[in-house]
Amino acid sequence: MTMTSETAETSLDSQQIKHYPLFIGGQWVDSDERYTIIDPATGELVATAAKGNREHADAAVKAAKESFESGVWKNQSPAQRADVLERFASAWEARIDELSVLTTKESGIPVRLGAVFGVYSPVADTRQFAADLRRFEWERPGPVLEPMLAVGILRREPIGVCLGIVPWNTPTALAIWKAIPALAAGNSVVLKVDEKTPVTGLELAKALSDAGLPDGVFNVVTGEGRDVGSYLTEHKDVSHVSFTGSTATGRTVMAAAAARLKPVVLELGGKGPNIILEDADLDAAVDGSIWAFMMHSGQACESGTRLLLPESIHDEFVSRLIARVKTMRLGDTLDPLTDVGPLVSDHQRKRVLAYIESGKADGARVVIGGGVPEGEQFANGYYVEPTIFVDATNDMKIAREEIFGPVLTVIKYDSLEQAIEIANDTEYGLSAGIWSEDIEKALAVARQIEAGSIWINDFHCATSKYPFGGYKQSGVGRELGSSAMNDYTEEKTILLSVSTQGSRLAKYGLVLGTPRDAS
Repeated sequence: MTMTSETAETSLDSQQIKHYPLFIGGQWVDSDERYTIIDPATGELVATAAKGNREHADAAVKAAKESFESGVWKNQSPAQRADVLERFASAWEARIDELSVLTTKESGIPVRLGAVFGVYSPVADTRQFAADLRRFEWERPGPVLEPMLAVGILRREPIGVCLGIVPWNTPTALAIWKAIPALAAGNSVVLKVDEKTPVTGLELAKALSDAGLPDGVFNVVTGEGRDVGSYLTEHKDVSHVSFTGSTATGRTVMAAAAARLKPVVLELGGKGPNIILEDADLDAAVDGSIWAFMMHSGQACESGTRLLLPESIHDEFVSRLIARVKTMRLGDTLDPLTDVGPLVSDHQRKRVLAYIESGKADGARVVIGGGVPEGEQFANGYYVEPTIFVDATNDMKIAREEIFGPVLTVIKYDSLEQAIEIANDTEYGLSAGIWSEDIEKALAVARQIEAGSIWINDFHCATSKYPFGGYKQSGVGRELGSSAMNDYTEEKTILLSVSTQGSRLAKYGLVLGTPRDAS
């Protein structure tokens, strides 16, 4: 491994391209192999990044373990840790123009959304976690046990080295979901970034270090998931694993972690139903349904990709959808007016196009889209037209499998009971949308849907104030919410027996009467 003091500038194809080494133990660490990071919209080179291996993974875990055991971070007060996180958030926010563009060029997300997922959401989430940290109850009294006269302390402590594995679709936002609550709880972190989108994760490392995070507390490595990711998941010194990605990979991660009984948080695939009731505001529901399946070209696990329409409004609703989709702007991702960007890679585009062909073969009918847009501006990017299928049934492949592209499957229903049955007839359970002017009716439907997040008259409303995660094959555990730090702590019970010295009970009761900051 080669140590460098800063990210480096290197020449590639006669261009000055920024090169990103790995970040391990507070140092920039290079490797002999490199990834080339390509803008999915143009095919142009964005940056290069060191390709990590198992040696780098070992070094990162070692640095994290040493920093944790030294107490350099976990022994700081919650207020001191919150101060560091808030300094990071302010510094990250100050770079909004630069980071929005970097997010867009790395992942292909249109720059309007690049600002949201690359800056606004990470900053808001970090500040929320810092606020939660300041009021987190690290130690509290338990009930007095009679007649044995014993009193307990319930205490939470950091768990150790936490591994976060993030995908390519919204890498900064998801890195924050994993790293910040783990850091807030006093842990050390190894972040495994995706090889397609490593740049913003490595920028996070520098920003957290500049904000005052001690060396070794936050480490970032790249590498192939089946090699470096698997190795880190199985590593004996990793105490906790949080993974976002496909359900198939999530099963592998869970099995690997189970060998050492490591706790895991898994946020996996989805096939979200978006249910339109007959009394819905059609203008709002049409726009919301497009947002549900087209946000980031459908490359979001919680997307609403199954649209359930009652027979009575089906034709009108589909006509409105088609008309609205025709107004969407595809193309230049750095233009703030662009609505739809490319898919992340040629491999992903081919995968999505194969699903479209499968839908046609199964008898569903394409009413708009279905291919690759024409025009010089699309020639070097990985674009797929927004595509809507009708005449679909819930047993078709396009209704059952996660496509991860701008493809919507429209399914008719005859009754509300049938809509609920169709919505729940899936191996997934991450998200759902319900559109109705009758809030009581919408709530009644929501209570019967098997999903972790259900939005009424909206979609994609994941927020740090509420937990996020899935039922069934959509995952295990929850991220976000005021209790997010619980997943990154161990709970300890300390029981004090005072049965032979009654006078001590009052003493301990006085001490335990006010929760103490004992992190």
